[in-house]
Amino acid sequence: MPVNSILGVFAKSPIKPLQEHIDKVHECASILVPFFEATVKQDWDEAVALRKKIRQAEQEADIQKRDIRLQLPGGLFMPVERTDLLELVTQQDKIANKAKDISGRVIGRNIVIPSELQELFFAYLTRCLDAVYMAKEAINELDDLLETGFRGRELELVEKMIHKLDNIEADTDDIQIQIRRQLFELESELNPVDVMFLYKIIEWVGDLADLAERAGSRLELMLARV
Repeated sequence: MPVNSILGVFAKSPIKPLQEHIDKVHECASILVPFFEATVKQDWDEAVALRKKIRQAEQEADIQKRDIRLQLPGGLFMPVERTDLLELVTQQDKIANKAKDISGRVIGRNIVIPSELQELFFAYLTRCLDAVYMAKEAINELDDLLETGFRGRELELVEKMIHKLDNIEADTDDIQIQIRRQLFELESELNPVDVMFLYKIIEWVGDLADLAERAGSRLELMLARV
């Protein structure tokens, strides 16, 4: 069948909505950078405004997720499994949920990252968001993969992206160990309850990279079944 005919058959495929969803998820998570910048300045009005933007983006991603689930037909004429697509969008959506949870927890207690940790924390946050971005880039190659029949150089490119995503996630694990060690050294100088919440925030920021890596793994599994 000619490529144009194939694309006609796939005209209502969920690939584009899936890509729009990961773009919204990445947008949502990326707001955490200016959000934390506002918190370290203790500009809580700005932090609250950015928290609202995160929540709005998360809600929009949630609507997109529901639309994909409702509109995804049971008998897709596609070389990928419907269950794999549903699982992928679920993993993507968890990233936005985590970003919302992080911002909510910080606002709830007016948590400020100690000055001694801020440089490493922002490097950590940036690297975790690198993982989300890499997942987005890999998923945004799906339409090109479809055109090439999930073969050739395009498939190799996506596989390299997924491998790079795994490496980024490993980097975030290493940085998390460093930042936890620094926080441990500061514990005696901080409010014990604040320390507990700081550890939780560090863990949840790391979850962004973990969830992005899981999305990449789900994509890799989906491609392996083609």
